[in-house]
Amino acid sequence: MRRISVTRAAAATALLTLVVTAGPATAAETPGAEAGTSARPGSTTTLPAPDLAGLRDALTRTLAAGAPGAMTRIDDGRTVHRATAGVSDTTSGAGMDTDARFRIGSVTKTFSTVVLMQLVGSGTVDLDAPVDRYLPGVLPDTRITVRHLLTHRSGLWDYSNDMFARTVPGFEAVRDKVFGFRELIDLSTAHSATAVPGTTYQYSNTNFVVVGALIEKLTGQSVQQEYERRIIRPLRLRDTTYVHPETTIPGKRIRGYLTPDEAGAPLVDSTEQTVSWAQSAGAMISSPGDLDRFVSALLGGRLLRADLLEEMLRMTPSDSSGARFYGLGLRRRDLSCGISVYGHTGTVQGYYTYAFTTRDGKRSVTSVANATNNGTVNTVLGDTLESAFCGVTPKPRASNAAAALPEEEAAGSIGR
Repeated sequence: MRRISVTRAAAATALLTLVVTAGPATAAETPGAEAGTSARPGSTTTLPAPDLAGLRDALTRTLAAGAPGAMTRIDDGRTVHRATAGVSDTTSGAGMDTDARFRIGSVTKTFSTVVLMQLVGSGTVDLDAPVDRYLPGVLPDTRITVRHLLTHRSGLWDYSNDMFARTVPGFEAVRDKVFGFRELIDLSTAHSATAVPGTTYQYSNTNFVVVGALIEKLTGQSVQQEYERRIIRPLRLRDTTYVHPETTIPGKRIRGYLTPDEAGAPLVDSTEQTVSWAQSAGAMISSPGDLDRFVSALLGGRLLRADLLEEMLRMTPSDSSGARFYGLGLRRRDLSCGISVYGHTGTVQGYYTYAFTTRDGKRSVTSVANATNNGTVNTVLGDTLESAFCGVTPKPRASNAAAALPEEEAAGSIGR
C-alpha cells in the first residue's frame, strides 16, 4: 500500500501553478499550468462565454478540499478552454494535464448504454423484455427488464456497498483481484431485492454489470471489443481504452489518490488496479478531450438513431433536489442559470469525473479531480459545470454546490 502525505506547503505551491493562458489547441502543456483557449473551425452555440475566473476558483477550492490536482476542459466546437490546478503525481510534482489519461469510473455506464442501445436498434434486444429472456436463470426476479437495468430501477442490491464498507481495506482486498460478471451478480443476488422492479430509482453497479453480461451474450464478443468497434474506433478516441484486467493506465496518465476513512491519514495511491469489481459499470480509461468528443457525439446524434437517443433522454428525478435526473445510462443536471446538461459522473478509487454536454452536443465539459472518498472535493468539482455552461452570473457561486447532492455523490461513494 502506497500512502502519500500532501503537506500544506505542497498544497500551497500547487495552488500557485493554476494558470489559464492563450495557446494553440495542440500545444504541449506545462506541468501545473494550462494552455487555456484556442480557436478552431466548427459550430457555435448561443451559450454565454465560460466564466474562466469562476472556473479557476472552483479548481482552487477543489485543491483546498483535499485533491492533489484538478482540471477542466471545455470544447464548444470553435474554442477549447483548458484549466488545471495542482499536481498529477505527488511524488514527481508533475502538473495536471488535460491530454493525460485517467480512470473514468461510471462514465463507463454511458459507453455500455450506447453499445446496448445499438443492439436495441438492430433488433437484437428489446428494452422492455425481461432480462431472463437473454440471461436465463441469472437474476432471481423475472420481472426485471433491460430498461430497469439502464434506469437503475431493478431493485438489485449494489454489491459494492459490501466491498467498500471500509474504504482502504476494501480497496486493497480487490485491487488485484479478477472477477467474472456472474461472480459479481451473485454477490448482489445473495441479498434480498431492495425494491419491486420498475418502482424506485436506486443506483446500483450491479445493473451495469448485468448490462455487460448481456452485451457479451448477445454479441458473442467481449465488452472491450464492442466498445472498440462501436464507439472508440468510429469516433477516433485515441486515449480511450478498456484494459481489464490489466492494472496499468497506458501512456501519459494522472495518478489517483484514495482518501482513508480516518481523519488526517495520508492519501493512498490507487492508480494501479484491475477495476475488475466494476468492469462494464466503471472500468474504462479516457482523457478529457476524448470524453468531450464522446458526449458531444452522443447528444449530437452521431452514435444512435434519433428515436434511440430520445429513449436515453427520458428522464426521471434521481433525488429530491429538482435539478438532477436519470434516463438510460445518462444523467441530466439543471444548472442555476436554467441550462440543462447531459452526461455522467464517475467515481473510481482516486478519480472523480464530470463529463457533460448541452442537448445539442455543441458545448462539452470534462472535469477531473484525483482524490476520492472526499465528498467535499466531489461537490466543489461540480461547480465547474456552472462556470463552464452558465458564464458569469449574479448568483453566488456556492448556491449550486450547496444544493443537496444525491447520497451516491455527496458521500464520495465508489463507482458512481
